Amino acid sequence: AKAAAAAAAGEKDGEAASASSGASPPSENLLGMEFLVGRVLKCEKHPEADKLYVETIDCGEESGPRTICSGLVPYMSAAEIQGKNVVVVANLKPRKMSGIASAGMLLCANNGMDGDDRVVELLVVPEGATPGERLTWEGATNDPPHGGNKIAKKKIWEDVQPGLETNATCAAAWHGNALVSSAGAVTCASVSGGKIS
Repeated sequence: AKAAAAAAAGEKDGEAASASSGASPPSENLLGMEFLVGRVLKCEKHPEADKLYVETIDCGEESGPRTICSGLVPYMSAAEIQGKNVVVVANLKPRKMSGIASAGMLLCANNGMDGDDRVVELLVVPEGATPGERLTWEGATNDPPHGGNKIAKKKIWEDVQPGLETNATCAAAWHGNALVSSAGAVTCASVSGGKIS
């Protein structure tokens, strides 16, 4: 009961901010995910997998740029990715994709269709945001990032991801809570009412 009361007190500010918009308060699982601004320095085809790109992304970390693999070849050219400010899910457990270790995930919006009707677009952070900046949810304060092993073991990403969407203005949100940077909202080009993954 005490834990529930503490959680309710901690969420009060977020609830107040989201009540006016009709959004659900961001969950503890969501607030522990680490969504960073990443600048794509290089994007090239994976040498062993036809549908994968290998991106080199500056996330403002002392360890240097991250390598991330994304299955975006069927949907966009490397030139459409390179140089963009993107959203990186930074605290997933790294995994090998056709032999190359991928240290995170790029978030994209899609229209929910399959086959030739499927449209996939990058979520883009406005110019002016700094690589490594942690994105926030409108009306809420982030928690310390979950560890990658915890996310995998407790299936935290699987819990959070279904609530990610684009709204009528193509802005990224979670159950109505906008994803924002210091330079403004995170958006895609044209997919409104879409799913984010």
